[in-house]
Amino acid sequence: MTAMQDTTEKQPTGYALIQSYLRTLDGSPGVYRMLDAESRVLYVGKARNLKARVSNYSRPSPQHSARIARMIRETASMMFLTTRTETEALLLEQNLIKQLKPRYNVLLRDDKSFPNILVTKDHAFPQIKKHRGAKKETGDYYGPFAGAGAVNRTLNQLQKAFLLRNCTDSMFESRTRPCLLYQIKRCSGPCTGMISEADYASSVSDAERFLKGRSTEVQGALAKQMEEAAEAMEFERAAALRDRIRALTNVQSAQGINPQGVAEADIIALHMEGGQACVQVFFIRAHQNWGNHDYYPRIAGDEDPSEVMEAFIGQFYSSREPAPLLLLSHGLDNPELMEQALSDTLGRKVAVSVPQRGEKAELVGGALRNAKESLARKMSESATQAKLLRGLAEALDLEEPPRRVEVYDNSHIMGTNAVGAMIVAGPEGFEKSQYRKFNIKGEGYTAGDDFAMMKEVLNRRFARLLKEDPDRESPAWPDLLIIDGGAGQVSAVAEIMRDLGVEDIAMVGVAKGEDRDAGKEEFYRTGKRPFALPHNDPVLYFVQRMRDEAHRFVIGTHRAKRAKSMSANPLDEIPGVGATRKRALLQHFGSAKAVSRAGLSDLKAAPGISETLAEAIYGHFNERG
Repeated sequence: MTAMQDTTEKQPTGYALIQSYLRTLDGSPGVYRMLDAESRVLYVGKARNLKARVSNYSRPSPQHSARIARMIRETASMMFLTTRTETEALLLEQNLIKQLKPRYNVLLRDDKSFPNILVTKDHAFPQIKKHRGAKKETGDYYGPFAGAGAVNRTLNQLQKAFLLRNCTDSMFESRTRPCLLYQIKRCSGPCTGMISEADYASSVSDAERFLKGRSTEVQGALAKQMEEAAEAMEFERAAALRDRIRALTNVQSAQGINPQGVAEADIIALHMEGGQACVQVFFIRAHQNWGNHDYYPRIAGDEDPSEVMEAFIGQFYSSREPAPLLLLSHGLDNPELMEQALSDTLGRKVAVSVPQRGEKAELVGGALRNAKESLARKMSESATQAKLLRGLAEALDLEEPPRRVEVYDNSHIMGTNAVGAMIVAGPEGFEKSQYRKFNIKGEGYTAGDDFAMMKEVLNRRFARLLKEDPDRESPAWPDLLIIDGGAGQVSAVAEIMRDLGVEDIAMVGVAKGEDRDAGKEEFYRTGKRPFALPHNDPVLYFVQRMRDEAHRFVIGTHRAKRAKSMSANPLDEIPGVGATRKRALLQHFGSAKAVSRAGLSDLKAAPGISETLAEAIYGHFNERG
């Protein structure tokens, strides 16, 4: 009997596959996607001429880097989207990269929004405050600032200088006496009539002039007022004006860079070294430096600076508003295309420039110096982190250093408001975007049972992982679990892992040792004797740091949950009682407790409460068996 031959035709991949697509492509602009055999997106690219661009991948070329050649070999299918213009293709490409996170694209990993200062305009006495997110509130926005620290420092000094309120409108309306901020000269007390509406409006105007870059004007006016107060022997007022001038000077000195010839610009500098990249972004607004932020985009290491810069700018501004001028350390292959894309999105002209001399070149040079120093620190920290992970692997007899370490802890008070938390550490340090918290339900076991709570958290975590990624291909799977606790906790977790069929993940429990002193921790593993590390071992400090971070995170989560439960109102649980009726009940009875004790006839007599609703409220607090 002859063996049957396999007649299944093997699907082409790599160069042969890409060549097969050329017959159906034309010269339209558009976006292409390269996918592997599992239909995972490997790369997203744009093209002015799709056929010409794709043909570059259809045959071997000495111009292809090792990364590109590997990507072509892995390509098992392609997808195409045509657009009307190359500008549309650029915008679509960057949106798809952010959405799909392809393996072979340069990828911006930090996508947080930036805070602004908001001066509200829907109140007779405007409020000044930090604002992050969509600009839905009525008022004037000033920013962006590079981070919360930069905006908080500026707000702090502006409050000293202009004495503007930062309280909410509801708090403003309820005040009968000035608050502490008035006492320490951080607010002019408009809530209780300590300043007239006209004088307060003048302070708001001065603050906005300062935020618009007219600081010299404002300081000059304040200096003149101070002299007049001194001549009139109003020394207390003169001292207050002096303090306001000093506060404005502090804002300017904290900003460091205050360019005279650049009113509004984003300065973007790129430094690449050792297969890594750092991009520094400085925000110049109203001739003032409103902070800087560093980014570490994911690169392969063989990209041109122009490719990295273009990818960064496209992804960075896909959800942010650019300044009218971008000053870059490295040029783009097609700066006109990027200018057009940003201008179309913003609705006004955006210019892209690589300055060679003058103040603009000095600003870019300063940003580039920051990028070099930041990357050097990052590489040093990464090397230290890698060394600690190798040491951790040696201490725990792991085959290789863990890429993802998950640390678990839980917190409660006598079983109430119980929460669990997971923090993640890896080669880049703590990965805060991966932290998770768990509201412990406590079903089927005694409240406060630490073993059962840890089992619940781990069961929920890994049951979900198995559901989302049964083949365990995702980087979300950990290589090592660290549990806060000793033999009992380790045994409880091991039972859960056995039940779920994921026993191959290394696990260790860390328990406070003798006298519960730091430095005397004992390590527990399934089926092995507990051990301790020397008190001066860097790996011990590393484990302590991870455990303390998990403890910090879970305690913060627990406190937030406890505060929320303490502020909860029992009236919120009653169907049909919204904000208006709740307010009417509280005004009529005085408190939620008084409502709970009220008789049915009293509830029916309350304003705005129907007979049916009164019966529902009475039934809620007086359930009959």
